[in-house]
Amino acid sequence: MKKIYLSFILLILTSIEALSLEKCEWKNTKGLPCAIITKTPNTSSFNEKNTNKISITKQDIINSGALDVNDVLKMVNGLDVFQSGEKGQQTSIFTRGSESNHTLVLLNGIAINDQSVTDGLHDFGQDFISTLQQVDVYKGSNGAHFGPNAIAGAINFITDIDYSNSYSIGGSNNNNLNLNYNTTKITNNDWHLNFKGSFNNNETKSAIAKGEEKDGSRNYQINLNGVKWLGDNLKFKSTLYGRKTKADYDGSATEEMGFVSDNKMYAFQTGLEQKTNNSEGNLKIHYHKYDREYANSGYLDEYYSESLVVKGDRNFKKNSSLSFGYGSEYKYDWGNFENRGSYNASTKGHMKSLGIFSNLGYKLSEKQNLSFHLRGDNHNTTDFNETYKLNISQQIGKINLNASHSTGLRNPTLYELYGTDNYGIKGNTSIKPEKSKTNELSLNYKYSEDITFKSTAYKTIIYDRIESNAAYSRHENMKTDINQRGLENSVFFKNNNQTFSLYNSFSKSRKDNGQAQNRRPDLSYGAKYSAKIKNSSIGEFLMNMNYRYTGNYTDWDGAKNSKQKSVNLIDLSFSKKIFENSISFNIKNLLDKDYEKPATYSQDGRRIGINFKKTY
Repeated sequence: MKKIYLSFILLILTSIEALSLEKCEWKNTKGLPCAIITKTPNTSSFNEKNTNKISITKQDIINSGALDVNDVLKMVNGLDVFQSGEKGQQTSIFTRGSESNHTLVLLNGIAINDQSVTDGLHDFGQDFISTLQQVDVYKGSNGAHFGPNAIAGAINFITDIDYSNSYSIGGSNNNNLNLNYNTTKITNNDWHLNFKGSFNNNETKSAIAKGEEKDGSRNYQINLNGVKWLGDNLKFKSTLYGRKTKADYDGSATEEMGFVSDNKMYAFQTGLEQKTNNSEGNLKIHYHKYDREYANSGYLDEYYSESLVVKGDRNFKKNSSLSFGYGSEYKYDWGNFENRGSYNASTKGHMKSLGIFSNLGYKLSEKQNLSFHLRGDNHNTTDFNETYKLNISQQIGKINLNASHSTGLRNPTLYELYGTDNYGIKGNTSIKPEKSKTNELSLNYKYSEDITFKSTAYKTIIYDRIESNAAYSRHENMKTDINQRGLENSVFFKNNNQTFSLYNSFSKSRKDNGQAQNRRPDLSYGAKYSAKIKNSSIGEFLMNMNYRYTGNYTDWDGAKNSKQKSVNLIDLSFSKKIFENSISFNIKNLLDKDYEKPATYSQDGRRIGINFKKTY
């Protein structure tokens, strides 16, 4: 098997063709700002458009007045954000009612989930937005595209060059201060070098709903990018990404205590991108490290993990109706988990996996496409498991129908394999991976150039779930399945100066016995409005409005599971260009709603902010 994998990697590396590339946006040697176009992994020409992808651009982020990734993701239909306090606090994303660790998080297409965390989920509370250039959100089962842990979807953070030199300063009424700086230089030998840096300071009331203690956070973030064209069709890219967050937090959902967390993450990525008229290829080497410390009642808890990834892929457009691709990915994780406070636990171990993947896209006719995606992953404890996705699309007049069947899996974490605690729960190296099956049907109706409608229905079954079993003092696969089904709808209007969209999401996540999953609202809906407005006094400015309703849900209140009330939230932002500069004004939680999400953790009331950006 190892020889097969090795041969597969060599095939990728030796298939970079020396074909000429026509001058295009891809070879941006003059440094002209252009839209960032990211390709979905394991796709080729005739099957990429069948993926359910939402791209949130840098301009979208600026217009929204968002400070962190959470502010951005709150606007995405089908995603529910739960933050245990203010900025910098533990945050989970539930995609389509699935577990947080069923959403894979990536940096430029490479998974960055933290293996030192007990359940391997990504903490979105640490991710401030300033140094990111774009965020791509994929909803639905995407294991065949991204690999393990993408049962519910994937979120890709993109760090690319921002060619506009600028700095900005902003703040809000909750003692928030944010500073951002961006500069790019093109050297005489055509190196494109970019530096982004940001600082954010935030102070607010205790996360505990009835607490009076002040909690705060400080976040530092940097991103270095380098690009060099080695020829008309070959490009070298490197990025260094780092963040550090120091934050106060409360010890539990019901107890106000002054604990402190120090969370650091570093990632380095380098590789080659090649593109010709009928093919493209990538080779990436990636390393990331998490180093987290928690001061807890005189104890210091330490969590540490590292990952190394080597990934290569090739994709071809064979003719006017056929495209295909293949690739391979090797991943090695190691880490250490030391808890000396709430319970004694020590976890140390490593994991390695090797995956191969391929895709096929076939244009059956001008109005019908067929695509197939296949991936196999060999894990050092769970052995070999495959995931696949079969998709067919049909155009009928102004309606595009898309149907797919896909599978997914989640491998156990280091803690689930090797962990222990003072309650007697131990790891289990015999655990099988969690698996899923998903059926999805979507309808896209383009009434006109200005009006579009989309509706997606899905059903997912998750089985072999991994949980701790106190009766047997270990982690093991549960016999109870999770059944998820839902319906997402959206309608979009636009004209020369305005855009308006409406959306809703109906989602049910239930165990076999009918019990609802915690922190899974059945209903959410919202609206987005953007307009360029001309005023005789101040001239032209941009207004953005975001409204979201989150329905009732159940959650642990410190004593029992109880129903939590619904909430309506409205955010407003205004921005105006002054020559090459801009000033923006935003109001978060306009109605000053008092709410908890999750239960017992209060969220910000009305927050008023202002930001000035200088471009030079």
